[in-house]
Parts: sequence; structure tokens; C-alpha cells
Amino acid sequence: MKTIHWLPPLTALALTACGTSSNTVSVIPEGTVLKVALLETTDLHQNILSYDYYGLKADTSLGLERTAALINSARAENPNTVLLDDGDVIQGTLLGDYQAVASPVPCSGTMAIHKVMNALKYDGAGVGNHEFNYGLNFLSQITNTDFGLSDVTKPVNCGAPSFPVVLANVVGISSQKPIFNPYSIIPKKFNATTPDGSPLSVTLNVGIMGFVPPQIMDWDQKYLAGKVMVNGAVETANKYIPEMRTKGADLVVALSHGGLDASVYSPKMENASLHLTNTGIDALMVGHSHLIFPKAKETNGPAIDASLAALPASQVDTVKGLVNGVPTVMAQSWGRRLGIIQMVLKYQGGKWVVQKDQTNVEARGFKYKDGTTIVDADASVAPLVDTEHKAALSYATQPLGTTTDFEMSAYFALVGDVSAIQIVNQAQIDYVKNFITNSTDATIASYKTIPVISCSAPFKAGRNGATDFTDVAPTATAAAPVGLQVRNPGDLYLYGNNNIQAVKIKGSDLKAWLETVAKQFAQINPALTTEQDLVPSYGTIYNYDVFYAENNALTYQIDVTKAVGSRIVNLTYAGKPIADTDDFIVATNDYRAAGGGNVPGIDGSKTIIKSPDANQAVVSDYVKKQGKLTLAKNGSGKSWSFVKATTAGPVILRSAPGKLAIAANSGLSLVKSEGALDANGFAKYAIDLSK
Repeated sequence: MKTIHWLPPLTALALTACGTSSNTVSVIPEGTVLKVALLETTDLHQNILSYDYYGLKADTSLGLERTAALINSARAENPNTVLLDDGDVIQGTLLGDYQAVASPVPCSGTMAIHKVMNALKYDGAGVGNHEFNYGLNFLSQITNTDFGLSDVTKPVNCGAPSFPVVLANVVGISSQKPIFNPYSIIPKKFNATTPDGSPLSVTLNVGIMGFVPPQIMDWDQKYLAGKVMVNGAVETANKYIPEMRTKGADLVVALSHGGLDASVYSPKMENASLHLTNTGIDALMVGHSHLIFPKAKETNGPAIDASLAALPASQVDTVKGLVNGVPTVMAQSWGRRLGIIQMVLKYQGGKWVVQKDQTNVEARGFKYKDGTTIVDADASVAPLVDTEHKAALSYATQPLGTTTDFEMSAYFALVGDVSAIQIVNQAQIDYVKNFITNSTDATIASYKTIPVISCSAPFKAGRNGATDFTDVAPTATAAAPVGLQVRNPGDLYLYGNNNIQAVKIKGSDLKAWLETVAKQFAQINPALTTEQDLVPSYGTIYNYDVFYAENNALTYQIDVTKAVGSRIVNLTYAGKPIADTDDFIVATNDYRAAGGGNVPGIDGSKTIIKSPDANQAVVSDYVKKQGKLTLAKNGSGKSWSFVKATTAGPVILRSAPGKLAIAANSGLSLVKSEGALDANGFAKYAIDLSK
């Protein structure tokens, strides 16, 4: 059944005097003040416990069990709170895949993350793009929502969130009606203060509405095509905000699962959140980008991400957390922060008016008290999911039947280490070549003479902090190989929802693709004597495609001293320069093939193979077939390098601390030494581009 609109039983003018036993309804005195704190989590990605299921170890840098401690503190500081989530909750860890794929939660059960959110008494939530990763039937079931789609089973009393879930801009193609309720108006009983200092109990009607990027139609095309469509965020907001106000919403909060982008608005833009601030909303909660906004306030807190710092100061205040004057917060990801928007409202002219000059915005982290001490986990959370946690661990540790004699890591993937990437590319090439060879389709069979290459990104390479790196079999050596387990392919290929696809491109397309990839690097000025960060932002590290061909036949170089668009040189295949007219087939994933990452010309039109098989499963099957992985065959094929450059000052790469030996073992002579930690816990490694 659909979530019901939560409409207030009383108008904003009705209240009961606090501190008395009377039920007398009176009028709110002019000038009454109400302090409210809006709390946000976003991109939890099923990180409930402070635990790494891929590494089988504790990780105190993440987890909703620690966010819960932040929630408790914020509620103690602000008696009037509204706790909201901005989406991407069900997918992202092995626990999420276990509950959705390996052992799908039945209607009678509730997703582990929702069990905890219910216990923490969330007031409402939006929807993220990753909620669609397991299909509409599963999403309908676990939210107990009738999408009104003929081919999606209507759930009946299934386990679900006990709070309203809203999404305004995804509609059924036939009905043109939102599949979730577009908004909800939540009546919250709060304590206000009258002009004479007396306490007063009032009802504040908090309206929430949700948005997702239109790109879900590309990213999860296999589930959504022909069933739903996505409308523009601004157009949708302009449609529903007047309706929400008419129905009594005193505050309107947008839950936008998209980042901040100041470019000209388009209904198709992925990160349209900034433009929602011109629609009449009172507060904006954003996500999707896994970044911190505003700048962290704790002692020694991290600097604002380069992508946010580049936004125009006339629109975005990265210190106060204001976007076009609207308080805006993004609480990073994986439960590592809690967004807090503290607002003061005054009752004026028969309505609540936000006192903008008294607004305070914070993205509070685990070390907020002193910049050093991590908050303890809320002890009530872990017991709620103990059964699910143990089941996921049992699943994770099942053997694959294959050994490796080398460590597969992504600590130095951005300076050439392919130990965690090559095996993925080999698996994708093997799959696509077999697909073409065995195809009965005449067109596909005609591609047999075209070289098949592959690309894959180091998905876990710092995007979510200094502990977020792929590291499979860290103790493996030729003398003592390590047996791989079910959990390991998920560490090598994070996104279990991606399906393998292939695109047919020209050499000119390949060059443009690689130029797009090279945007990850800063432009290094050889004459500068001050420190230069080789990779200023890890926010889109999943777009750093590393290309590979069998026997390392494809090679290329990146000149980071050049401007974006002119960095790729010495691009060769089988020892010969690649011509613009040369044909290639690229094994990739459905996200990239359909346009994810904005690679010029890669928009779905060049796709020749759409497989039903997941990339992660393809990697797992390939690894099983090998029986034994070796460094020589599966982890040392470095297809790319930097053009050598001598710099007057230091160039650094941020990575996990204590990993210098891995760089040495990988033959990366350009990694010279390990330096001090930055505010995010990354070590600064000295990079010598002349090597």
C-alpha cells in the first residue's frame, strides 16, 4: 500500500498550553519563538555497524551505530528535532547484497538498515539512485509501497520503514503519477517560547519531498525502461511546493539525492540540488556526492572538497552552509557524519517565519568534540542486526576455491598500480570474447576480428576516506598463497548491481574517453615550489577507468602538466599508434556504456552487448576458473604511466598511511616517501614525476 500523506490534525493556529493539565486551545502569541534542528543522514549504503565486511575487520570511521551517538547528542542539544535521511540506504556493503541477492529478505522480514532506522525513530526519508539497484519489485516490497505499475507486485503488509518515504520526480510512464508519495507533511509537537518567556507546546507541520537524478534511467535501465520516467527536479518542486503550503506545511525541506552543480539548469542534470534553492524551499538536504557540506567545523577538520570550493561564492557559502541563502547540508556518506540545520522560527502575521540570520549549519563528524576522539557506538544498535550480521559473515567467508600469490590493492592505483584492477579487466575481456565467439547473431559474430579491450575503475580508492581502499589477500606471497573467499570479488568490484556490457568504438572515441578519465588529475605546474596535490578530489574516483588489453597490448601515457583535454599521448595498440579510425570493442559496465561519467559519445548508442550477468559475478566466475592467480599473469600489466616531468616543488598523492612498502613491491619508483597525515587521515606520499 502507498505511504499515507501525514497531514496535521490541527492547523498551525491550534495548540495546547505547556505546563498545565488544561486542554484549552489558544492562539499562538505574535512573536513566539521556536527553535528547530533538522538532522540528516545520507548515503548510508547499509553501513550499520562500524565494520568492513570485505576486510573482515572493525572500522571505526563509519557506521550508523556511531551516527546514532551523534543523533543522541544532537537531540539532547536540540529538544525540537526532525530526523531525515536522503537516500541510498539499502545497497553498498556485502550485507546489503546478501539481503537483496544472496538471501533476499522476505515480505515478512525487514531490511536490517530499516530495522535500525525504525528504532532510531526517523521522521522521514527520501530515495537514492541505489535504491533501484535491485529492481522495482524488491523496492516495492521492502518499502511496502504500491507503485501502481501493472508488472510490479503489490505488497501486502511487508516489513518496511515506519516513517514516510517520499520521491516526487519518478513517475509511472502510463499513469504519470509518482510511484512513491511525492511529499509528506509531518506534524511535530515542539516546545516554543512566548514573548514573555513562557513555554508553549505547538505543532509544526514539516513538509518533505524527495528527488533522484534522471540518470537512474541509464544506470538501472534493465529494471526501469518502459515502466517509469524521471521529471526535472525544479519543475517537480514548482508543482508540489504550492500544494504543500496550501495543505499546511510550515517548513518545506527538499531531500535531494544529488550534489551541487552551478552550471545552467537542465531537467536532465545529475546534480540539480543547487537549483532547488530557487523554488521556495526552506531547507535543503543533499547527498549522492559523498562529500562534506558545509566545511567541517571540528578542530583540524578536513578542507572543503575541491569540487565544492570551486562553486561561485556569490551562490554558495561553504562555511555557513548556505546555497542562495537556503541552509544546505550534506553529511558525507556511510554514516560518518550527521547533518544539522539549526533554525529559529518566529510566529509573525499568523505563520512561522524563518529567521535566516539565526540559522546554523553543521556536518558533524565522529571527532566533533575535540578533533581527536571518536564517539563510541550506540550500544543499542548492534543487537538489532546481530542475526543479519552473522549470516552475512558466514556468507562472506565461504571459499572460492582459488588462491592468489599477490596482494591486490588500490592504494596506489592513481599512480599506476593495477594489482586490484587487472583481474577485473581480464575477466571482462574473457566474458565479452566468449560472448562474441558463441553468439548466433550474425552482427555480433561479425565482430570477431575486432580487438576487445576492457576498462575498470579502482572503485575503492579513497572516495569514502582513508580506510576505503581495496586490499585483497594482504599477506599473500609466492611462497604462501592465500585462498580467496566469496567476499573478495566484491572488494575488487564494488557494485554488485552493474551488468557487463560492451561498446564498439573508434580510436577517436578511445582517445576522448581517456581524456575524460585524465580529468581526475590536477594540472601540475612544474615551476611551482609549493605543494601540489596530484588528485585533489576522490569524489568521482569511480570514473577513473584503467584500460587494458590481453598481453598488455594497449598502452598510453598521461601528461599531467597539460590542460584537461590534451593529456593523452603515446596511445598504442600492439606497438602501433592508434588511428582515429581504428575499431575497438570495450568491455565495461551498463553504467558507463549508457553514459555514466559523461564520456563523450558513450551514451548507449554504441552498445553492442547487453548482458544479464553482473560484473561482480563475472569477476567471481573468472577467478574461480583460474584456480590460481599470480602476480606475473594477473597483477603486473601496467598499461599506463605518466609523461615524465621535473617539478620545482613537492607533488603528493593522498592514500592510506603505512603503505609505502606496497608501492615499492609494485615497482612504483615514483612513490618516494610517506609524509604527514592530512585532516582526513590520509598520508601524503611524495611523488616524483621524473621517474
